[in-house]
Amino acid sequence: MPVLENFEITGLAAEGNALGRHGDMVVFVPFGAPGDIADVKLEKKKKSYAQGRIVALKQPSRDRVQPPCEHFTICGGCRWQHLPYRMQLEAKHRQVADAIDRIAKVEHPAIPKTLGSRNIWCYRNKMEYTFSNRCWLTFEQLESGEEFPDRDAAGFHIPGAFDKVLDIKKCHLQDDLGNRIRLFVKAYGKEHGLTFYDLKAQSGFLRTLMIRIASTGECMALMAFGEDRPADIEALMQALADEFPSLTSIMYAVNTKVNDTLGDIDIKLFKGKEYIEEEMEGLRFRVGPKSFYQTNSEQAYELYKVVRDFARLKGGELVYDLYTGTGTIANFVSRLARKVVGIEYVPEAIADAKINSAVNGIENTVFFAGDMKDVLTDSFIAEHGRPDVMIIDPPRAGMHQDVVDTVLRAEPDAIVYVSCNPATQARDLALLDVKYSVEAVQPVDMFPHTQHVENVVRLVRRQQAQMADSTEL
Repeated sequence: MPVLENFEITGLAAEGNALGRHGDMVVFVPFGAPGDIADVKLEKKKKSYAQGRIVALKQPSRDRVQPPCEHFTICGGCRWQHLPYRMQLEAKHRQVADAIDRIAKVEHPAIPKTLGSRNIWCYRNKMEYTFSNRCWLTFEQLESGEEFPDRDAAGFHIPGAFDKVLDIKKCHLQDDLGNRIRLFVKAYGKEHGLTFYDLKAQSGFLRTLMIRIASTGECMALMAFGEDRPADIEALMQALADEFPSLTSIMYAVNTKVNDTLGDIDIKLFKGKEYIEEEMEGLRFRVGPKSFYQTNSEQAYELYKVVRDFARLKGGELVYDLYTGTGTIANFVSRLARKVVGIEYVPEAIADAKINSAVNGIENTVFFAGDMKDVLTDSFIAEHGRPDVMIIDPPRAGMHQDVVDTVLRAEPDAIVYVSCNPATQARDLALLDVKYSVEAVQPVDMFPHTQHVENVVRLVRRQQAQMADSTEL
């Protein structure tokens, strides 16, 4: 493939890439910055576009900043550490606006600036690391001619290579306690001759490590072992407890499955509590090893305040919270509603939601577990009441068509749609457009230095919107 010399990067595109034009062809380039002049080697070429990578940065953009992470461009977790934060927020705003304009194609008011995160480093409350006996070697290491007999690693999967793990020295996205825990477990494993997991052979003792650090300061460490060796497990867990006596919860699991997921694995408590707690406006939320909780605790509060504001509750409304997870939004808005009905696919999450209501003395919430399209039916709505407001926070894939149809038949006065994927949200906005108009939009940045953005949209039933307009006249 050819090298495009002195190629100018002119903008940012989807998936965190930068872009420029070579004649009529758009070229997508990772880790570029608008204003860069670089030699770009093409690696994939189609009729109207190509993908390439920078092989020589001839003239850096004036907007470039120095990334603090030594693993930047390799680990794949952050795509935009080289961009100033204001530019990241502007790019996320464009991503939301483009999705609504080009995919939804619906009328909407002006979209305000992306709500930025106060902390852009050490903001994640959850990190998951993988142990491997075959660490990823960088191009520089391979070209050095050196041999690397010690390939044990504790870090992140390389994008597109399930069996390759980059050994992480320091991650800047979580409090440094997370780094210290990971490095301690790795050093302990090396010192005591414990085997690191072989992802191809599906064998080895040290497999994965999850670390949760709540905004309250509470911390959970969960080790997953690939082999059931009680004496070695006991020794490592005790060493971890001795080294970090402030840990709130120390847990472990034995996972001999092919995949790393622990949803169907028995989690055992070694020391401390079975959960840690997050706090929001005096409400306490219990977070267990399998619980979902927004990974940026501080910014989750800002997101939920937007949701509450968009719901515009007066106190007498029946609210449906679809895809409620552990009931965080449901419980957060319950003070302003007559009743909140939460629905979620994962039974363990619903159990957490009920507990979170109980520990906070909230008595006007009810929760149901099951596939959304099977639970949210016309008969369910007839039994529990037509909602005045629906809060919808689906997974990245958006809503199933059956769910959209049921929402349209239910005809809530207002819908607050929260999404981590502006493209599928925009698709659903187009489907809802037959009865609902977009009244407000607010992008929220939950993940600085990545291309991901949350977006909140308030929709109102057209009859309601027309009545409001006539009242104002």
